[in-house]
Amino acid sequence: MADEARTPLLEFRDVNTYYGRIPILKDVNYKVYPGEIVCLLGGNASGKSTTMKTILGIVKPTSGDVLFEGKVISGLRTSERIKLGIATVPENRRLFPHLTVLENLEMGAYTRTDTKGIAADLERVYEVYPRVHERRSQRAGTLSGGEQQMVAFGRALMSSPKLIIMDEPSMGLSPALVDQSFDTIELMNKQGVSVFVVEQNANAALSIANRGYVLQNGTVVMDGPAQELLENEELKRAYLGG
Repeated sequence: MADEARTPLLEFRDVNTYYGRIPILKDVNYKVYPGEIVCLLGGNASGKSTTMKTILGIVKPTSGDVLFEGKVISGLRTSERIKLGIATVPENRRLFPHLTVLENLEMGAYTRTDTKGIAADLERVYEVYPRVHERRSQRAGTLSGGEQQMVAFGRALMSSPKLIIMDEPSMGLSPALVDQSFDTIELMNKQGVSVFVVEQNANAALSIANRGYVLQNGTVVMDGPAQELLENEELKRAYLGG
């Protein structure tokens, strides 16, 4: 669990983001500590996608700072952030459909030069996802949705990340595959990777998270331990069908 005495792995400090004159994120503060799974909940147009783009450096804050391991990264390019240890599993997985599974996994390590480390991480991915090993020579576009999700997770692990950010990992998956997907996120976390999950499926995300934030119209309206959020009557009415 989070320890306020520790330095957060990822932190937003009073981040404001505008598209032109339109405010998207308003005085947003997030913290993800080492070893945590933290989820960000919210509906459409809440600011979740802008949060993801801000972490990756695709969008720059109008004011406020983004920090990684206590250092401001607001001015760094996306590639520099990946080298620091930030990886992403994008919405709808976004694999390279005409490349093989192995080639997709290798793309996850494109910023690395440690050949032995890359080989070791590839073996680790195959150990965690035996099905990915079975499909390694197959074109990614021919895989099922669940198999593609495994490859997307594996590709993120190939960058040897400290933090993986996930954009709607349940999107487009059947209920059974949603459960499998979140089980896999827990497994990745147990491998020592912190996870920041951006989701609309509040039940699934909170069931595996340590803490959560609720974003509405660009403002954090609720945050706390995942179990407390699951039991919150207001949140149940808004997101959990209670």
